[in-house]
Amino acid sequence: MAVIVNDRIDIRVSKKQKELFRYASDVSGFKNLTEFVVYCVNKEANKIIIENNQILKSIEDKKIFIKAILDAPQPNANLKKAQLNYNKFKSSNEVKDRGIGKKIRKK
Repeated sequence: MAVIVNDRIDIRVSKKQKELFRYASDVSGFKNLTEFVVYCVNKEANKIIIENNQILKSIEDKKIFIKAILDAPQPNANLKKAQLNYNKFKSSNEVKDRGIGKKIRKK
């Protein structure tokens, strides 16, 4: 399959990185380092895009999510009650955890 080259990316890497990339390219059977780098970058870019799209499927989902974060509604009575219950639960468990730790250390 012929690849049409119509753009260019220039990068700078350390000598050690280039040697590593070239070795990986050779081991993987690529014709040259450029082919290897393009393959790896393309593969990683597609992976990132797929992962991103799995979290928020559409642009509209992303807009809703961002709006909810930036323009969150004020907490209602039920949310305030849940927060109080959580704080009580957390406080009571911290006391229990400390007691268990002391018993184990005394042995």
